[in-house]
Amino acid sequence: MNKEQKTQEIESLKKKFESANFFYLTDSSTLTVAQVNQFRRMCFEKGIEMQVVKNTLAKKALQSFGEERGFEPLYSALEGPTAILFTENASTPAKLIEEFRKSNEKPVLKAAYIDTAVYSGDDQIKVLVSLKSKEDLIGDVIMLLQSPMKNVIGALKSGGNTIAGLVKALEERGNS
Repeated sequence: MNKEQKTQEIESLKKKFESANFFYLTDSSTLTVAQVNQFRRMCFEKGIEMQVVKNTLAKKALQSFGEERGFEPLYSALEGPTAILFTENASTPAKLIEEFRKSNEKPVLKAAYIDTAVYSGDDQIKVLVSLKSKEDLIGDVIMLLQSPMKNVIGALKSGGNTIAGLVKALEERGNS
């Protein structure tokens, strides 16, 4: 790879890192070609982009952002074979890795970048699997907000019938 190709690769990675709020750094080095192809297919089906990178190029792309994005803790994970999983949903790659590892020993999670938080090490898979998506969190908030409103509306409806009956009875009394 010549200097121009390296520069193009760094620029390409910079664009991906700039637009990605979530990505995982993994090691799938001991997988066979068939296993890697199977994992790539599973990633594609889940909307995850898998890209094998040279660590030095990925590190240079990450370093170009300075400290504002908080990429520094990821630098130590950029050793040995690395594949980056770019995703729109924070927990999907963790669920995919967990599912794939039911029949394979890898890929191993080196680190994950989730909205400025860095999760380092393979032991973080369980934490990442339990992360809720933005849509799930919004749904939970809506359910919490609706619950008291439903109780108040229910009370007003049941009490409304009693009040209306009481007003009607008082009206009839007053007319007689």
